[in-house]
Amino acid sequence: MAKTTRAARTKPTQPTATETASPKVGLQPAFKAPGEVVADTLEQLHHVVEDTVDPLGMSAPIAHAQLAWLAHPQELTDRMLRLSTDLWRLQWHTFNRMLGLPSEDPIKVNDEDVRFADPIWTEAPSWDLLKEWHLAFTHHTQDMLHDTPGMSTRERRKAAFWWRNWLNAMAPSNYLLTNPVAMKHAIETKGESLRKGFQIFLEDMKAGNIRMTSPDDFKVGENLATTPGSVVMRNHLIEVIHYAPTQAKVHAQPIVIVTPWINKFYVLDLTPKKSMVRFLLDQGFDVFITSWKNPDASMRDIRFDDYLMEGIHATIETARAMSGADKVHAVGYCIGGTGLSMYMAWANKHFAPEDVPVADVTLFTTLVDFHAPGDINVFIDESSVNYLTRKMARTGYLDGKDMAASFRLLRSNSLIWHYVEQGWLNGEPPPPFDVLYWNMDATRMPQAMHSWYLKELYLKNRLIQPDALTVAGEPLDLARINQPLYAVSAEDDHVAPWKQTFHVNNHFTGPKRYVLSTSGHILGIVNPIVKPPKRSYRAAEAHRSDKPEAWLKRAEQHEGSWWEDWMAWLKPRAGKLVNARPSATAAFPELAPAPGTYVQES
Repeated sequence: MAKTTRAARTKPTQPTATETASPKVGLQPAFKAPGEVVADTLEQLHHVVEDTVDPLGMSAPIAHAQLAWLAHPQELTDRMLRLSTDLWRLQWHTFNRMLGLPSEDPIKVNDEDVRFADPIWTEAPSWDLLKEWHLAFTHHTQDMLHDTPGMSTRERRKAAFWWRNWLNAMAPSNYLLTNPVAMKHAIETKGESLRKGFQIFLEDMKAGNIRMTSPDDFKVGENLATTPGSVVMRNHLIEVIHYAPTQAKVHAQPIVIVTPWINKFYVLDLTPKKSMVRFLLDQGFDVFITSWKNPDASMRDIRFDDYLMEGIHATIETARAMSGADKVHAVGYCIGGTGLSMYMAWANKHFAPEDVPVADVTLFTTLVDFHAPGDINVFIDESSVNYLTRKMARTGYLDGKDMAASFRLLRSNSLIWHYVEQGWLNGEPPPPFDVLYWNMDATRMPQAMHSWYLKELYLKNRLIQPDALTVAGEPLDLARINQPLYAVSAEDDHVAPWKQTFHVNNHFTGPKRYVLSTSGHILGIVNPIVKPPKRSYRAAEAHRSDKPEAWLKRAEQHEGSWWEDWMAWLKPRAGKLVNARPSATAAFPELAPAPGTYVQES
């Protein structure tokens, strides 16, 4: 096996703009028939309208929903009768409140909706009625869109999503003159809350973002990502960090963590109490982790093949060479887990069975089947992907702020409007929160990789089709992966829904254990052991024929963190205990102390 180089790899020379774009001297442009000219003009006009008027396809599903209801008059009549009944109840409630009579709210606030938690929204008749009429309009609109006849589930969800975001933006809690809590606070502070709120508004406008935490609250390497270690390999795509041991003896086979390249690696090394990296070190493991470079325009041609070979494979080979172990235990998170799954399919095709360099696989909130990828699906259809592809072609990358904004829209009340109300209206700066700081520390996606990823995985769902994708010279079939699998998902994950991540069990052929944690995409994984326990999890073996519901019925529930279950599964597989290795050696000297240099790039 070829030794992995530690120096930056030389990329194949790319054709220059002159070679690819300039016509040869003496050649005349090809003549186009009038029909072709008209077709080209219409296509360009379509792109202009799509890019400037409705790039994400917001209006089309809403218009389709309106036409669908008009085309189904009987269903529309039934819905209007239900609406009139509810409106009569609301009118009666309004009449009682105006007369000062007791009346129970006909429209209940959802438990997770904290916008109207203050008692004044219920106790004061005027504010109660404002709240109730807003909720009535919102709930009925949402219900009608979700129940639209004659539309696909995908279109109904898109229509409901965009209407919900508009309705959330129009909520009375977002505006000073219709928010009694903010007005009361302004009076109590003699206008000081308004002055502070305006200052927060100006700072947010300057930052070009509604900030969820102050950028001055944290600094990577000082109060985040502080676990000692060394960068022991660097190329144009990654830095590989090897952490200093905390135990005298460590398991012989190291752990290699493949982090998502959508955000920066230190979500797994936040503060010492939340750090999964530090936990693994204390458990006697030798830990390597990927820190991906934040791409710029010069990396526009970086492909998924590069992420697999010069990212994942290079990291695994570095860990093997430095530890002397023949195999590693590979861990992948989110898109890092998707990449690791593709690497495992590649490795099981590329190597003889005994030479596959990974002993077992752990996946955190990982999709391999993209048939129903969750709420993010509202942003991903052929039109949206084509728009993003053209946008990336102009810049060479997808800006991290664009992706972060998309994810925030999935939970706009809690991730956008909450900070508008608390900051702009009440003058309260957001409290320090390490996870939200990490969430705002966005990265870019190179054009070639991200376009391929969206089209081949999200649009065509080709990863689960045997040998439909060829990556790094090998056709991929997930069924070739026979190494043991430990897969973790989270109940409230809206990025990678657990019932969809469960399908990994239907494709990998080795023994599998599946774990379902409480909480969401981040806090379901960044789930340290605490007493008394904050969360719980379900765990059970999984089989290729399993369906999520059947597995859930037999999965045993446990209080506490799944980290303990993972250790019980992993430690017996990790080899004997040997003397701990230093973070850097003569063969692999320290190129930079952890957390490295790539993570500092903006």
